[in-house]
Amino acid sequence: MKKLLFMMILCFSSHAFAQNKLTVHVTGLKNNKGQVVVGLYQGENNFLRKLYFGKIVAIKNQEAIVEFDHLPAGEFAISLFHDENENGKLETGWFGIPKEDYACSNGAKGFMGPPKYADAKFKINENKKITIKI
Repeated sequence: MKKLLFMMILCFSSHAFAQNKLTVHVTGLKNNKGQVVVGLYQGENNFLRKLYFGKIVAIKNQEAIVEFDHLPAGEFAISLFHDENENGKLETGWFGIPKEDYACSNGAKGFMGPPKYADAKFKINENKKITIKI
């Protein structure tokens, strides 16, 4: 009986802490120069402020693929940019307008400012693949 109870607890607890994989396919890059800098954010209060996880990936055939492993189930959003000069920073001009191409999950766009979390968020509760066109 104790073994059965232990096995049931183990089974349920492992399901509760299931880890998910997110694969992001970045398309629409105008060339193969530089790299793509990707930020994964969890929660509205952290969006574009505090990274949950960040990655820098190479460009091949004007596309990039980034994978995030071991993610908990929950709500996330992505912001990324094409870092053509490989300095790790989004180049901006007058009034903070980006000079390098950028995009967010769900095609979220900002008007007179950055995109809103509500427009960029998506849920993960299993392995997921998304495409972001820059």
